[in-house]
Amino acid sequence: MNILGRIARPGSFPVKYLANYSQFYCTAPPVSQQIDKMVRKSKVVVFMKGNPEAPRCGFSNAVVQVMRMHAVPYDSYDVLSDESLRQGIKDFSNWPTIPQVFIDGEFVGGCDIMLQMHQNGELIEELKKVGIRSALLDAQPETDDTKK
Repeated sequence: MNILGRIARPGSFPVKYLANYSQFYCTAPPVSQQIDKMVRKSKVVVFMKGNPEAPRCGFSNAVVQVMRMHAVPYDSYDVLSDESLRQGIKDFSNWPTIPQVFIDGEFVGGCDIMLQMHQNGELIEELKKVGIRSALLDAQPETDDTKK
């Protein structure tokens, strides 16, 4: 006898009707498969709290600002809107915090790593590897010659 047949009160309704409801079919792929598709959909993907127009934590906001400085096109996913995504991305990357940045389907890091990569120039190089030119390369630093 199936589990629903065992927990139903005797005589409440026939077990044969419960049998139809005791099996369900999950048509959605596991969260890890969904995340794998998300990180491969675009060259740069950010899992964050909130969205780029309205980040809902300071760390997510910092990553958004870095992306803006480099003028990087990216997809973002709000982990606050879906608890399974929030936990699923942590399991997928084996990284405990949000935000999380993926470049070319590979996990790069969170806020601290992105800030470090931005500051030491590694981010420009990583973006270049996937065919994205950082807008910071177009900005010319002021020198004594340009001041005149």
